[in-house]
Amino acid sequence: MTTLQPIEAWFEAQGWTPLPFQRRCWQAYLEGKSGLIQVPTGSGKTFAAVMGPIARMLAESPAPKGLRLLYITPLRALSRDLALAISKPIEAMGWPLRVGIRNGDSSSSERSKQLKAPPQILITTPESLTLLLCNRKAEELFGQLDAVVLDEWHELMGSKRGSQCELCLSWLRQQRPALQTWAISATIGNLEQAATHALGVGSEPLIIGGAPSRSTEIRSLLPDSIDGFPWAGHLGLRMYEELVGAMHPGISTLLFTNTRNQSERWYQCLRFACPEMDGAMALHHSAIDRSEREAIEAAVKAGDIRWVVCTSSLDLGVDFQPVERVVQIGSPKNLARLLQRAGRSAHLPGGTSQVLFMPTNALELLEVSAVRLALSEGLVEQRKPPQAPLDVLLQHLTSLACGPGFEPAATLAAVQSAAAFAGLSPSQWQWCLRFLEQGGDCLGAYPNYRKLLWDEESNCYRISSTTLATLHRFNIGTITAAPAITVRFVRGAVLGHVEETFISQLKPKDVFFFSGRQLEFVRLRDMTAYVKLSTRKSSTVPAWAGGQMALSDLLTHHLRHEVAKASCGELDTPELQALQPLFARQQDLSVLPQTDQLLVETCRTREGSHLFAYPFEGRFVHEGVGFLWAARLTRLERGTITVSVNDYGFELLAPRSYPMAELLEDHQAELLDCSNLEDDLEAALNLSELRRRRFRAIAQIAGLMNRGYPGSSKSTGQLQISASLLFDVFEKHEPTNLLLQQARREVLDDQLELSRLQQALERASQQEFIHINTSRPGPLAFPLLVERLNNRMSNESVLERVQRMMKEAERLEA
Repeated sequence: MTTLQPIEAWFEAQGWTPLPFQRRCWQAYLEGKSGLIQVPTGSGKTFAAVMGPIARMLAESPAPKGLRLLYITPLRALSRDLALAISKPIEAMGWPLRVGIRNGDSSSSERSKQLKAPPQILITTPESLTLLLCNRKAEELFGQLDAVVLDEWHELMGSKRGSQCELCLSWLRQQRPALQTWAISATIGNLEQAATHALGVGSEPLIIGGAPSRSTEIRSLLPDSIDGFPWAGHLGLRMYEELVGAMHPGISTLLFTNTRNQSERWYQCLRFACPEMDGAMALHHSAIDRSEREAIEAAVKAGDIRWVVCTSSLDLGVDFQPVERVVQIGSPKNLARLLQRAGRSAHLPGGTSQVLFMPTNALELLEVSAVRLALSEGLVEQRKPPQAPLDVLLQHLTSLACGPGFEPAATLAAVQSAAAFAGLSPSQWQWCLRFLEQGGDCLGAYPNYRKLLWDEESNCYRISSTTLATLHRFNIGTITAAPAITVRFVRGAVLGHVEETFISQLKPKDVFFFSGRQLEFVRLRDMTAYVKLSTRKSSTVPAWAGGQMALSDLLTHHLRHEVAKASCGELDTPELQALQPLFARQQDLSVLPQTDQLLVETCRTREGSHLFAYPFEGRFVHEGVGFLWAARLTRLERGTITVSVNDYGFELLAPRSYPMAELLEDHQAELLDCSNLEDDLEAALNLSELRRRRFRAIAQIAGLMNRGYPGSSKSTGQLQISASLLFDVFEKHEPTNLLLQQARREVLDDQLELSRLQQALERASQQEFIHINTSRPGPLAFPLLVERLNNRMSNESVLERVQRMMKEAERLEA
């Protein structure tokens, strides 16, 4: 086709041949279609998505003016790489097109230029797009828009940022009914649903795959010996010599950890173990300053840095062709995450991804064996999009009021065309309008909560004051992390940021490890922690909220199958073979359950009466079931029960005299009963406090409280007080407030995973209930004992206490 001739010419100049899936995307775009592209990372999906719109622009005469292609990416860090990739053919072929970047890092002068003379292609984030909708000239700016590309849609659609994107796109489609949308996704299980949420209700999305298949090779570092007492962290850093031995200084490697705290510790450990890698090894996570992260990314691409210890900050997009190997430290907890990280190596079409797995405890080998099984079946997790989050809708309507204004009937139709809000009822819509215009039932006396004014002249809602508009623009977004403290040298550069709760525990002269450096805390002033380098050693590392991840439902399904295989002696993977001593010890004392069995062990120790249950459903489900069982047991027999959980099961600990085994035998059906589940959970957990915490984030997104202006941010304490006051006011005077109802729904659905919890109880009620009274805690119980030790104050280290427990268990065994 002649329209594609310039694109074909550039590919030919590169010595490349367009892949069949790329040609299908270009052809589909030129035919006016929209859709979703699902191919592995590094397969050429960016060119598949943008070359169709570019070809159409180049076919116009005279040369196109105004914004034509909007490229939305979830991470600011990806914007620069995307701009370079898209600019490369434009500059090489002299095409009359400009590429711009607009995000939180863009200067005010650059933003002003973009509004006066927009580039034809603009790369932005969901937050920056929302800010553009706050502009009075938004209709003029997007008046000629032809296409939108949603990059890494699998990352966006499972969160409120995805809902934010859907609302922005619904407004853009209202202005430009012929707008074409193409979503790009590397790893997602529910493709049809993902496409509907990207393109809107009533669309007919075309789903394009077919990139060269890529295999993933996993090799586990197996410990020399595995005893019957596995516990979280008992391998990990202790196996650093095996990890170093398996790595090569000449092979570029990304070492992925699951948390920022873990990445700091591993970087510290590898620096100690490999001093010869000084200057060729780096630490990369989202709390490190942007300029330092960019320098690291450039050095990796240039081949100067060979090893990078990182977190999900390098999961996405950044093209690292020199990286030959990926190391995963600790279980990835879901398949999509592992595939995303594996794709960083062999970041070329048809390559083979090599993953070296480093377990942090012995039972993680069981998880990797489950990962192998799931990969062999070609499975990947689904992403569940939020349903009608009203806090995001309130923010969106306020943004439109700050910008071009909005007419209620037309805007309702546009909002309902977004899949996330397709079920929005007229009463919910009227409640949102009344809440923004009058402050609802409770807040009408306060001008700051009466945000909308009806403009008779233009027949639309507008923002009630310029002060509110300015404050709204500074607080746009759906990410509600705790206020960050900037970490800066007393004389010099910014190192990054840590959470306020961590810094508040430090005293001047305390030493901690951050950004790969040993630092001494000097003082805290204006949300900035001033530090200096120190030679004094310390094991203190910042902790960030949200550090725990649970196994996905897909992996728990395969995990149960792996345990069942082990119970029959089918040790068909290297990981299962390595765990044979542990399985043997478990079967000597108790059993390994089949998939149609629920194992529950009870025993008495000096600590008290124990119950260990092993549903293998993941940490969050076990937390709900554990507290539910504890509440139901104490209803039958008064007592104090402590709950501890991990991904494999949960422990209930009561005083020695508590009749745990007897109650279990007599009331199995009652413990597994699903009727009145919500009420029982409310009684078992402090649901009011969980709702209060969730409401804080909802209130922030909805604009009921703000983080302040730049340079005068509010502290965590101030935000908590504001949210608590609002929560109490609504609870007392407006208990039917829809934001309160949303907080309850989010706690039950997202935090407690009510649907998974109910499925787990229903599955357990169908399984054979195996109750074994053991003489002591077995190998599967041991990690749960240690989990509880981690949360107990003592002048003994966890290692000392665990070693004492192991000696006691070995003595009883002998």
